[in-house]
Amino acid sequence: MEIDLAPLDGIVEGREGRPEFLIEALQDVQREYHFLPREALERVCKELGVPLSKGYAAATFYAAFSLTPKGRNIVRLCKGTACHVRGAETLQEEITEAIGLGPGETSEDLSYTFETVNCLGACAMAPVVVVNGAYHGGVRPGRVKNLLKDE
Repeated sequence: MEIDLAPLDGIVEGREGRPEFLIEALQDVQREYHFLPREALERVCKELGVPLSKGYAAATFYAAFSLTPKGRNIVRLCKGTACHVRGAETLQEEITEAIGLGPGETSEDLSYTFETVNCLGACAMAPVVVVNGAYHGGVRPGRVKNLLKDE
C-alpha cells in the first residue's frame, strides 16, 4: 500500500525536536490515515526526537492507535456486562450480517472496520453501538441497518 506522506509536513510542523508532542502527533497521524503507517511513525519519531522504540511503545499501549489499516467507517459494539445483558450478542450478529464482517475485521476496500470493546462507559444507555464516534444507546434488534445506512 502506497502512503502519501505529504500530510506529515503539517503534523510535525512546530513540533520538531519536541518529544512531549508524541501522543498529540500520533493522534493527528491516526486521524489522517485511520491507522499509524510504519513510514509515518518513523518520520514523526525522527522529527520529534523520540526513539522509534518509544514511538512503537506508545502506539501499541493506547487502544486509540492502530498499526493496521482501519475502515473509513468504524463500528464499535460494547460487550460490557450491561450491554451483554441487554442484547449485545444479537446486535453483533446483525452488524456482521449488515456489513459482512466479524469483530476485529476490516473490509478489503477499507469501507468498514468492526470492533467490539469491553466497555464504553455508557452503561446507562446499554446496549451501545458507536458508529464513527457517534454513540447510539438503547439499540434494539432491527435498528442496526438504520444506523449504518447513512455511512
